Amino acid sequence: MSTVRIVTDSACDLPAEIAEELGIEIVPLSIRFGDEEFIDREQLTVAEFWNRCVNAPVLPETAAPAPGQFESTYRKLAAEGATGVVVVSLSGALSATIQSAELAARSIADDDSIDLDVRIVDSRTVTLGIGTIAIACARAAAAGGTVDEIEALATDLAKRTRVIGALDTLDNLKKGGRIGNAKALLATALSIKPIIEVVDGIVEQGGKQRTRSKALKHLVDKVTTYEGRIENLAVLHADCSDVDMFVEMLRPHYDGEIVVGEIGPVIGSHGGRGTIGVAFHERV
Repeated sequence: MSTVRIVTDSACDLPAEIAEELGIEIVPLSIRFGDEEFIDREQLTVAEFWNRCVNAPVLPETAAPAPGQFESTYRKLAAEGATGVVVVSLSGALSATIQSAELAARSIADDDSIDLDVRIVDSRTVTLGIGTIAIACARAAAAGGTVDEIEALATDLAKRTRVIGALDTLDNLKKGGRIGNAKALLATALSIKPIIEVVDGIVEQGGKQRTRSKALKHLVDKVTTYEGRIENLAVLHADCSDVDMFVEMLRPHYDGEIVVGEIGPVIGSHGGRGTIGVAFHERV
């Protein structure tokens, strides 16, 4: 009997309990504050990350996992009885993570002592866009899907994944040199909330809203334009006190389970505290 397992990376922002329940393995990226380096979520919790960000004059840097981290995960799954692995990776346009996953897969393929069919799929997305693909694939695997079927599912979902968010602060864009001080000050004074969308694997500007409440309403309005064509809706947030209210705003427009996940260091380094958004699959 074939047993397929799902592997992803810590940019997926999946709640730990969901990953554990579905047997999804998460390979962590690393985060660097100056000379200090931490393994995402193992040596630095999401709360500790946000606390450090407040006092850091420059943005933390993120680094892809080493190929060895993926290889040890593949070997562990093979030892647990897996015959196939489907890796759902952070967008290859944004990170070298997928290259590490591929190098590790080649090492496994060259080892005659291990019989494991590893497939790598570029999610072409970020945060819970990755996470929702991983969840769907893990459920298909639990239902007895083959490695071919699950690879095809992941590839199909990657094309249909939508991630739309609103930034709350321009501090990270300023620290990262994406916008100048004067522009950031003006935008902050006017309460400008940039809207972002993931398009073809990269993060694009999707306009801007005045005030937080207008930004949240804009996100709900975007969801309603897909009404009846949404699967696997998730809400992602970076330490947001209004996340429960936002979920309630979405409920009239979606009758399924809404997964809620915290944006961690990998994506949070760029978006900043207060970022909130949605991820879902568009049914076509």
